[in-house]
Amino acid sequence: MPSPSKPAPVRPGPLSSFARFVVCGGGVGLLSSAAVPLLAAAMPWALANALVTVVSTLLCTELHALFTFGTGRRPGLRQHLQSSGSAGAAYLATTAAMLVLHAVQPSPTLLWEQAVYLTASGLAGIGRFLVLRLFVFAGRKKQAPSARTARTAPTQAPPVRTAPAHALSALPATPLNTGPHRATYSPMVPSVA
Repeated sequence: MPSPSKPAPVRPGPLSSFARFVVCGGGVGLLSSAAVPLLAAAMPWALANALVTVVSTLLCTELHALFTFGTGRRPGLRQHLQSSGSAGAAYLATTAAMLVLHAVQPSPTLLWEQAVYLTASGLAGIGRFLVLRLFVFAGRKKQAPSARTARTAPTQAPPVRTAPAHALSALPATPLNTGPHRATYSPMVPSVA
């Protein structure tokens, strides 16, 4: 007995997926913003941000594939690598924002650090949403064969037309169609012998 096939996942529209992106990414972002200063007490801030970015990127990629963009399956290596590229840009944006903050205010309060980090994360998040929706988790559309495939596709020989038997019997007797053999029609094909 064949098993029933899974229905195709329902992909949310742009507004719905953006709301889901904000919930997933924002939730993980809030956790990240709390984790970075805690880790920064034990290591350099840039390293703490890098570690938190790696972990949060892996988690977010899983959440975005399954929930935000409704692909119906876990992300593969390609999606993880592409998502990490957009997360790398977000890491550079948040790190640059924090370095600028520390250059302007050598001893900022935790509140200022949080405000700058969350603002930079929010702006980077909008850019990430666009990249993930339009490229990483975009649905694959079936395309018409390209001109290149059309040229390389094997061609079929035209069908050989043969005359019906009753038409052959109506042929006048000539040296070409008389003899011990039954009259048949064969197309003129050059001999290779």
